[in-house]
Amino acid sequence: MEIGNNEHRLLSVLAERAASGSLPGARQDGQRVALAIEGGGMRGTVSAGMASALEELGLLPLFDAVYGSSAGSISGAWLLSSRPQGLRGWTDPAFARALIRRRNLLRFRPVVDVEQLVEVVYTSQFPLDYPSVLANPIEFHPLATDVTSGAPVDLHGRLDDERALRLALRASAAMPVLAGRPVAIGPDRYYDAGVAESIPFHQALRDGATHVLVLRSRRLVDRAPERERPSLGYRLVARFGMRGYSGELRTVFLSGDARLAEADLLLARYDTDEDHDGPALLSIRPPDASQRVSRLESDGRRLRTAFEVGREVVMTRLGGVAAAAGGSRAAWTGSRPSGNSTTR
Repeated sequence: MEIGNNEHRLLSVLAERAASGSLPGARQDGQRVALAIEGGGMRGTVSAGMASALEELGLLPLFDAVYGSSAGSISGAWLLSSRPQGLRGWTDPAFARALIRRRNLLRFRPVVDVEQLVEVVYTSQFPLDYPSVLANPIEFHPLATDVTSGAPVDLHGRLDDERALRLALRASAAMPVLAGRPVAIGPDRYYDAGVAESIPFHQALRDGATHVLVLRSRRLVDRAPERERPSLGYRLVARFGMRGYSGELRTVFLSGDARLAEADLLLARYDTDEDHDGPALLSIRPPDASQRVSRLESDGRRLRTAFEVGREVVMTRLGGVAAAAGGSRAAWTGSRPSGNSTTR
């Protein structure tokens, strides 16, 4: 499939970069192209499959930055590491068991144990090459939510070493109540990025991105409802589970569905690519006919299916761009950073 003149501007700039063999850190086109990965707990398995397809197609070096929210940050780290095939870890039930511990509810301990995943599983059992993420010329921007202000925070500037990266991943995916206490980084405390910015494209735009590819974990039929007031479950969590935190954080948490609905409408307008004076954003979603994946999904078969659904939709949607990426892929294969460096 060729990229025609009527294609989305994002596809056009990716095709141009692929054809020219453009590599991160050596751009001459004046564009800033970002990848934004949505999370959502184990639903992030879908967007992890999408990210895996980008790497398989040889398209990763066409991007200048990767932004991640919650589980999307974890996928972003794997994607930028020396072992991107580790993204398939999302399909392993052992991964789900390490992250989700329902029995902990009876022990008054975190049900979602992000610390165990990042600090133990990803260091000794299923190693993530953290230094290689820091050494990658593609910028990594894990997002989190500030507990005091309720505002989204980009932790990119705090990624000074491997320990800082691990803390950032934990902060980005620390679901309120379910994951226990917020993660402290210096004097600040953070919760899951999804509280303030579940789809991390806004931060990419704030950083001057001209083009953004958004990998969604939600199907279109999962669009957030437009309610007059938050659901009962959300109100109970805010009243009892978050009563020790700021009113600003609770307000942001309770407005999550409304902000997600607004983001969905905005991204739908961007997908039409009619405003050529503004940035170009393109979203890729799982098909409506695909199975729904919950935040706490642990069934291996469903997780493998979800990963492959995400992978196939990107393979289909970006196949034309990949056809022009042969030279770029070869150059990238020889320049992917190893874990020997701890500098960005």
